[in-house]
Order: sequence, then structure tokens, then C-alpha cells
Amino acid sequence: MDYSTDHMYTYQTTPAPDAAASAVVVGFVFLFLFVFAVAAYAISAFLLGRIFKKAGVPQWVAWVPIYNSWKLLELGNQQGFWAVLALLPFVNIVSAIFLYIAMFHIGKKLGKEDWFILVAIFLPIVWLIWLGFDDSKWPTDKKSVPAKSAAKKTTTTKKTSA
Repeated sequence: MDYSTDHMYTYQTTPAPDAAASAVVVGFVFLFLFVFAVAAYAISAFLLGRIFKKAGVPQWVAWVPIYNSWKLLELGNQQGFWAVLALLPFVNIVSAIFLYIAMFHIGKKLGKEDWFILVAIFLPIVWLIWLGFDDSKWPTDKKSVPAKSAAKKTTTTKKTSA
């Protein structure tokens, strides 16, 4: 068998992309994703803050990760610790269910229909915008006012009117 160089196969390869160019492209992708994530968090925190304001919760709470979910769960009559458990794999699925239940109760407190939970599940940003900017009011429960503060208010109003 003749293995001379005249009959050898030749392959033409394309040059590998420049490593620096690839690094720049990857860097821009990560930068874009980071800016998008920060913008999405800022928008959702702002809108959640508007809902918290309606409920009488300080708006700054909406900007604190995990604590904002804790307060959202509490506003929806759920245990706040589910916000911490949401960090655990597989348990976060159960935590999400409790969060949706809380969102359902918050919607009901703000006068929304039962179907409104579907907006929270499938379009949460729309849910936040809707509740953040509509004219709904958080219900004030007179039973939740302590007797001492109610008596204090009546005595101060009598003093000012006299």
C-alpha cells in the first residue's frame, strides 16, 4: 500500500473565533440580563410598595428581598415564614401555592372578584399594576383597633372641640 503524500486527504477548517470577542459578547449578554433583572425588581418593588401603602405597611418594606414576600404573605392571611422556605428546593413549590393564596386574599380585600387570582398567577406584573394604581381601599377593621387607642381618640377629640 502506498501512503505517499499525493493521495492524502486535506481538510479545510475555519479559524476559531477570537476568545476576546467571545468574552465581550458574553459580557454584554450578562450586563443586559443584570440590567433587566434590576429594572424588573425596581418596578415590582415600586408597585408592591403602592399596595403596601394601601394596607398601611411602610413602603420601604417592598424594597427588602424576602421581607417583602413575608409581609405580602401576612397581608394575605398566611404565615410569613413561607417566604424563607421559598429558598429551599421543592419546598418553594408549596411556598408559591401559599403566596398565590395570599394574593387571592389580598385581591378579595381590595374588592376584586375570585377570577382575579388568575391575573396574579399568569400575569403578576399586571396584577401589581392593577392593584397599585386602582382606587380600591384596604378595609379597615374596627375590631383591630385596641380599646385604649379608641378611648384616647375620643378624649382628644373632646378636648379639641371644647
